[in-house]
This record gives sequence, structure tokens and C-alpha cells, in this order.
Amino acid sequence: MRETIRNRLARLRNRFKDQAFDTFMVLQGENRRYLSGFTAEDGQFNESAGALLITSERQILATDSRYETQARIEAPGFEIYRYKEGLASSLPEILRMLRTRRLAFESARLPYLQFQKFHEHLKKEAITVPLVPTENLVEELRVTKEPQEIEVIKESLAISESVFETVVNTLCVGTMEKELAWTIEKGLRESGAESVAFPPIVASGPNAALPHAIPTNRPVGRGEPILFDWGARLNGYCSDISRTIVLGSPDDTFVKVHQVVKDAQSMAIEAMKPGVSTQAVDKIARDYIAAKGFGDHFGHGLGHGVGLATHEKPNLSPIRPMNLEVGMVTTVEPGIYIPGWGGVRLENMVVVKEDGAVVLNRYPL
Repeated sequence: MRETIRNRLARLRNRFKDQAFDTFMVLQGENRRYLSGFTAEDGQFNESAGALLITSERQILATDSRYETQARIEAPGFEIYRYKEGLASSLPEILRMLRTRRLAFESARLPYLQFQKFHEHLKKEAITVPLVPTENLVEELRVTKEPQEIEVIKESLAISESVFETVVNTLCVGTMEKELAWTIEKGLRESGAESVAFPPIVASGPNAALPHAIPTNRPVGRGEPILFDWGARLNGYCSDISRTIVLGSPDDTFVKVHQVVKDAQSMAIEAMKPGVSTQAVDKIARDYIAAKGFGDHFGHGLGHGVGLATHEKPNLSPIRPMNLEVGMVTTVEPGIYIPGWGGVRLENMVVVKEDGAVVLNRYPL
């Protein structure tokens, strides 16, 4: 077993000591990959490439025939169990193998229908193992990144920025938002990314007032804001970056809004240090934007963690506060969105170090 995986499992098992269960079932794809190295993806919400079942001494990767060979290659430290008719029908046998008394599961990833199937098969086999819902057991391990994780994230970000530089250098009036989004996606894949981290956003003119706009057939015009939000996925790890540019001369509104967003981002990053609350960092940027008269035009959180998922802990926002720790990787992405005109969002990625936050981006704002 790779040393990294062994260490992660040890950290997880240390958390078992304070929990009311003896077996933990991992269903979420990113968590499954983090703990085992198994890279198969679930496809859509009601599909699964498998589950991990972990006790204090054993670890099983349960999957079907489509992924069995892949599982044996990628997760050599796990016992591979191949089920034939779905996880639910095989769960009683697996729990007997593990001598499970209480089974914990990731409540965020188990649909109610699947939960019912688990109960039905356990009842059919006269197994009275309680199912114990849990939250964030693995996510709280993932929240701080190991040095090798940070390096892959930096590589992913470098690909994203290199592709965008090419797009900007060839950008011209009249190109449709959809064309630009496809150019970015194509460029990321051709530059070595395994996929996009999320569908690229390209929003021009009034469309830029939509924080999560879907690219349309609208051609970009001269002198208007063009908001880009994109990222690559490399070896499982995501990057996430936003820039807002103008072709030709910007109007006075763009100049003012862009500077306010840029300053808010800079102030927030300057405040990011170990022990500082994520809520406090968000407030610094939010209060500054409000003081400049744009408080009603910044509605989303200031940023979020990035790793195996594009959005993960910690959240820089007014809710769910937590203190920053060394090794956290987050975005810092204030934005101002004005209906009928457009919007500006500037997003950098940072890693928290002992003496503050270090910006990972190289491409200018």
C-alpha cells in the first residue's frame, strides 16, 4: 500500500475512537479516491463505482465487474469484493465478513432509495446492524492539503492559466460565448488536463451580471465586461480561476468596479493567516465592497476550498465559520454584479502558510 494512503487511513481510524460505530462505509467518489487511490467515477448521482468499508483492521473496496481490474491495480492495499447485483444485495455478506455491529455511512451521499434497499436486504438476512449517519469524517481530513497535493493543484492551475493566455491573445469582437467556452475546454484537454474541473463560464455584457451564467450564442462586444470562470482537473485535483476583461476601452463603471473587486480581494488575502476565522476574512471583503456602494451586488461567498472537488471545505463566507489552518487551499473571489450592465469577478487560489496566504496564480488580474 502506498505510504500516503496508509497515513490517510491511519488518520481516519484515529477518528473512529470517538465514534459510535465499528465499520465506516465510504460512498462519495472524492473520499473513496482519497482513501484508496481508486479513481473510477460515479457518472451520475444514482450510479456508483463502488464503496469502501473500513474497520480498525480491515479495508474492503466493493465494486462490480466493470471496475474490478482497475480496483486491483489502483488500490492494492484493499481487499477487493466484487458484487454481482449491486451493493445492497451483497451488504449482508460483507458485514458478516467484517463482524460489523454498527455501520456508519456518509449521509450526504446515500440516497433515501438506496438506504431503503440496504434496510430491506439486511432485514431479509436477519441482520440487525444499525445504520449510523455521519458527516464530514473524510472531508475534515481533506481540508488541509499534503505537499504533493498542493503541487498537483499548482500544475492544474498553470495549465488553466496557460490556456487562458492563448484565448485572450486571439480573442476578437463577435466571437460567441459558447465558442470561447469550447476553446477553453478543448485547450485544457489538449494541454494535459484529464478534464475540466467544471463547465467553463463565459458571460459578456449584461450576462456577466449572472454569477453562474451559462454560455450562450451572444457575441462578445467591444468595451463591455467579459467574465470568464474555468479550471482544469489534473490527476484528480482541480483548479478554479476567474478573470473579467474588456476588449477595447472600458467604461468608467468597469474601471471603478474592477478596482473595488481587486482591492477587496487583496485585503482579504492579506488577512488570511492560521487561526483567523473564514467568516472574518469574508467580512473584510464584504464590508469594503459595501463601503464603496456595491453591498447589494455581492451575494455569494468570498471563496471555497479546492482539491479533489472544485468546492470543498473551508468556505470563506458569512456562514459555517472555521479557523484557517496551514495547508488549506482556497479561492478568493469577490464579485460585483449589476443587472443590465454586467459584472466583475476576480478569483485567485491561495495556500495558507505559517506566516500568511501565498497566491498560487501567475496570470495577472
